[in-house]
Amino acid sequence: MHEATTDWIRMANAARYSYHFSALGRPIIQYPQDMVAMQELIWQVRPDLIIETGIAHGGSLVMNASMLALLDYCDAQQSSELLDPNKPKRRVLGVDIDIRQHNRAAIECHPMANRIDMIQGSSIDPDIVAKVREVATTAERILVSLDSNHTHEHVLAELEAYAPLTTIGSYCIVFDTLIEDMPPGSFPDRPWDKGDNPKTAVWDYLKRHPEFEVDLQMEQKLLITVAPNGYLKRVA
Repeated sequence: MHEATTDWIRMANAARYSYHFSALGRPIIQYPQDMVAMQELIWQVRPDLIIETGIAHGGSLVMNASMLALLDYCDAQQSSELLDPNKPKRRVLGVDIDIRQHNRAAIECHPMANRIDMIQGSSIDPDIVAKVREVATTAERILVSLDSNHTHEHVLAELEAYAPLTTIGSYCIVFDTLIEDMPPGSFPDRPWDKGDNPKTAVWDYLKRHPEFEVDLQMEQKLLITVAPNGYLKRVA
C-alpha cells in the first residue's frame, strides 16, 4: 500500500495537485486528506491557539480559524453564554518571512480575520520566536503546524522552538515530510531534497524528545498525505 501511495503522490506532484484547492475562498496549497485531518484534530484537541509557520495565501489560517469559531460557538451553546464576535476566545497565529501585501489584504478582509494574527519574519529568528512564545502564554491548549522552509536545518530549528509549546494530548504537525519519499532531484528549484527535508528533521528531533510520538494511526487512515511521519502527538 505504501508503494502505491508513493507512486500516486509522485504523479500528483507532477500535476501540482496541492495547488488545486482552496479553503473558504483562499488558496490553501494542501491535499484534501490533510485538510480533513486538520479539522478532525482541531475538533479533538479543541485548542485555544493554533500556531502556524508558513502563511502563503492564508488558506490554512482561514480554514483553521473557521474551526475555532465553530468550537467557540459550540462552547457558548453548551454554557448559554453570549458570544462576543469582537472578542473571540480562540485564535490562529501565523508566521511567515514574507507576507505579500495582496495576501495580507485578502486575509485581513476575510470574515475570519478577527481570529487571525500574523507576524512577519523568519520563524526561527530569536525575536520572532520570543513573540510567539509570549502569545502562547495566554493559551491553555496549543496546536502547532510547521509548513515554511522545508530544509532539515530550518525545520529542526522550528521544532526546537515551537514543538515544546504543544500541550500534552495535542499535536505538532510537520508538513511536506513526503519530500523524503520522492525521487532525488524532484524539487530542482528548491533548497530541499531527499536526505535534507522535514522528515529527516523529524527523525532527528524524535531521537531526543520522547515526549512526542508519530501518530501512525492518522497516517494509515489517510493513506495519501503530504505529512507521512509528520503528525506528532505530544504524550508527555
